[in-house]
Amino acid sequence: MDATPESPRTEIAPVPGGHRRHAAAPEPLWRSLVGELLREARTDRGETLAETAERAGVSPQYLSEMERGRKEASSEMLAAVSGALELTLLDLTLGVAERICTGAAVPVGAAARPVGSAYALAA
Repeated sequence: MDATPESPRTEIAPVPGGHRRHAAAPEPLWRSLVGELLREARTDRGETLAETAERAGVSPQYLSEMERGRKEASSEMLAAVSGALELTLLDLTLGVAERICTGAAVPVGAAARPVGSAYALAA
């Protein structure tokens, strides 16, 4: 009998829209993707945490935690920070949905292409 352990089997899990993904690769957390998009929007504008936080009415520490995916921000906080970055909540939601669907880094505010369930998430 061979004493080496078997390699773990990776199951393929169906995903809405007919796509398939490996069950071993979990989807990223919503708050992590939101944070990535907020940070990219802020840095694309050449702003510091303090500048964006001041306009949004939040502390730089809180904004930093949002950007790092450490805080599950309320809709009010998301609206305030998005507004300070001249983004709509729809821009933010579609950006996250695109990244979930494609697994790619899609710039926030980029024209969304039709991706089945992405629009359902934004609705």
